[in-house]
Amino acid sequence: MEDKMLQGSYVALVTPFKHGGIDWNALEGLIQYHLDAGTNGILLLGTTAETAALAQDEKDTLLRFAMQKIAGKVPVMIGTGTNNLSQTLANTQKAKDLEADFALIITPYYIKPTQNGMYEYFKQIADTVDIPIVIYNVPGRTGVNIAAETVVKLAQDCKNIIGVKEASGNVVQATKIIRDAPAGFSVMCGEDALNLPLMAIGARGCISVTANVAPKLVSEHIACCLKGDFATAAKQHGHLALLNELMFIETNPIPAKEALCLMGKIEAEFRSPICRLQDKNLALLSDGLKTYKLI
Repeated sequence: MEDKMLQGSYVALVTPFKHGGIDWNALEGLIQYHLDAGTNGILLLGTTAETAALAQDEKDTLLRFAMQKIAGKVPVMIGTGTNNLSQTLANTQKAKDLEADFALIITPYYIKPTQNGMYEYFKQIADTVDIPIVIYNVPGRTGVNIAAETVVKLAQDCKNIIGVKEASGNVVQATKIIRDAPAGFSVMCGEDALNLPLMAIGARGCISVTANVAPKLVSEHIACCLKGDFATAAKQHGHLALLNELMFIETNPIPAKEALCLMGKIEAEFRSPICRLQDKNLALLSDGLKTYKLI
């Protein structure tokens, strides 16, 4: 397996809908938007993609379509994790067959496994499918936190577990992983408000919601951090703070999709139980986008 260093600004891409189905024209437009704006990589079928609301045939078609449009211009990460081991293995093998660069595998949600349970789960996947794997830790969504020690042990024991998307909001936990994981292991920030703090302690990039709306600003910010120019990065961080906050004014991906609609890139369509922004929050979002000259 060729070693791939995971770093830079990856967008957790939304899935645009129209009349109940996937809006293929809008999806192609979004992909081009990111290719033009300097986004370093694209995550398909993440949380922000409303993956839980997609049928299996929709996921398969979306992946084939997007891989064809991206055409190797930037690395692609595919979310393959579920709370069912056999399904996760099948999804991860499919990502490998599609020649994705990375598989993003979430900690099993709802089940609340122990640390030993998660170690065994991720190790079995890594031993079975030879693709670079990124662990996805988002306790606010899953109800379980994978400890720094467990991540480090997996990184040490499985050569193809090459990174973690850290969305716990716990800087101490991220610090321990960065300090103790093997060389070449990438911590990617999964919470836009913490991109700069995590990059300052050695994270290698972000997997971003905000990048859906402002890909150039986010990719420039991450590039600045990777160069070690933290004086400039601190100014960028302050500038992005309002936009990062607005992206989570209600449950992700509601604000990001509403913003893209206001920008004329997609329809404001969701799958229940995800729904439209409240009017007062839509007004705040619209004002914020004007501040950034995005509309």
